[in-house]
Amino acid sequence: MDGIGDVAVGVKRGSDELLSGSIYNSPSSGLSSVSDTTSNGSDSKKLRVEDRVGDAPPSRVLHIRKLPNDVSETEIIALGLPFGKVTNILTLKGKNQAFLELSTEEAAMTMVNYYSAVTPHVRSVPVYIQYSNHKELKTDNSNQSGGTLASGANSSNGGGMASSPVLRIIIDNMFYPVTLDVLQQIFSKFGTVMKIITFTKNNQFQALLQYNDPAGAQQAKVALDGQNIYNACCTLRIDYSKLVNLNVKYNNDKSRDYTRPELPAGDGQPPALDPSVVAALGKDSGSLLGKIPGALSPLSAAAAAAAAAGRVALSGHSGTSGVLLVSNLNEEMVTPHSLFTLFGVYGDVQRVKILFNKKDSALIQMADMNQAQLAMSHLNGQKMFSKIIRVTMSKHHTVQLPRDGLDDQGLTKDFTNSPLHRFKKPGSKNFQNIFPPSATLHLSNIPQDITEEDLKILFSNSGGTVKAFKFFQDHKMALIQMTTIEEAIQCLIDLHNYNMGNNHHLKVSFLQINHLKQFERS
Repeated sequence: MDGIGDVAVGVKRGSDELLSGSIYNSPSSGLSSVSDTTSNGSDSKKLRVEDRVGDAPPSRVLHIRKLPNDVSETEIIALGLPFGKVTNILTLKGKNQAFLELSTEEAAMTMVNYYSAVTPHVRSVPVYIQYSNHKELKTDNSNQSGGTLASGANSSNGGGMASSPVLRIIIDNMFYPVTLDVLQQIFSKFGTVMKIITFTKNNQFQALLQYNDPAGAQQAKVALDGQNIYNACCTLRIDYSKLVNLNVKYNNDKSRDYTRPELPAGDGQPPALDPSVVAALGKDSGSLLGKIPGALSPLSAAAAAAAAAGRVALSGHSGTSGVLLVSNLNEEMVTPHSLFTLFGVYGDVQRVKILFNKKDSALIQMADMNQAQLAMSHLNGQKMFSKIIRVTMSKHHTVQLPRDGLDDQGLTKDFTNSPLHRFKKPGSKNFQNIFPPSATLHLSNIPQDITEEDLKILFSNSGGTVKAFKFFQDHKMALIQMTTIEEAIQCLIDLHNYNMGNNHHLKVSFLQINHLKQFERS
């Protein structure tokens, strides 16, 4: 599960009593040491508060500074929710600081990498996140709330049962369309979404959404109730449903059972979409991260979920360029086209330039800053051609083409008018099909005469091992699982837009983690 499971919340007294205990503060060092000692001396702990941004090695414990006064634990936890399970938190309110522990170091690294380009805001105040020197956060468990985000999470506020895994969702002020897939993308950050049914009642768009357990429903209700999906509109009103299980008969644009992708679409209904595809909004609509100057593309599930909780906003970057610097490339194997294909999963790549004097580095110009940020957050640290690539924002505003008559050995390529752009067409179903690389790939546009064995051989020839395979949608689509993420990346680079014959070009994309787990069970 990509959302949070249990959140171990630190002792409430820790935020105040830590500061009333033995404290010393050295301005010259920039560090503070805080100790908490109870009356019997049996429950002491010391934490070093890293007030100065240092060079601490990666850790699953993150230090968050410059928090606004009276910030709630829910607001702090929401910063980490999109990146993985939050396992512990300790707030130092008198210091306007907090420690947040994630379940894995990888999740913490993803969070730090993302927020290095997208400054997080809490209550419109920019906050700063860095690795802590602590490898784990130890707090007194005696007063923990058993995984709830806040007191009151067990109250239904709507006649339903707090123990139910089913939520009833009403959308107020619905100025922009909210699709079933938009709901799945937002709510899946808090647990595994099993089923969704959407309908209109009393002229209001409503939905029933079922998690795999009540804990996910509780987390989602606490974090999302009353929040806006888009800027100043589409407000979520969430109650617990009296139902404990939803009966979904069809997979289409009105209902979806993510555990049964083989369900029919139903008479007269549009066919079910790829489960990892989310319907797009118009270019001028507000996004889950609020209004940003310039044309917007929908954002990733990670950023969207955090923003839906009302906690994160994009910082004001100078300029509107979307140029990335990619380093540590395998210079013997990388090509402009391979970079175009991989980075094209997260936006429309305009130009690629492999640097002439440093061929393990390249500049990639995306259609806008938004797409560049998404590509960076998902691809930084991934393996491409056996090397871990590094992706950062470039100081350049555009990628320059070589002067006329100058041979740059094919290191620069202009893809501005490429027909392979996934997001150029307004309303394209490819919008928000932007999930982190995974070992399982979604295949579409498969000719009827292509067999499972044909596809297994094709993908094995890219140098990987096929672990599992499954057709669905009358063999027009399929899921294929490779042994590693690196193998899946290689297959996507090699086989996206591969000509299968009769003008059928294979479409390849990464699969969302929730569906991967269901695929593995099947």
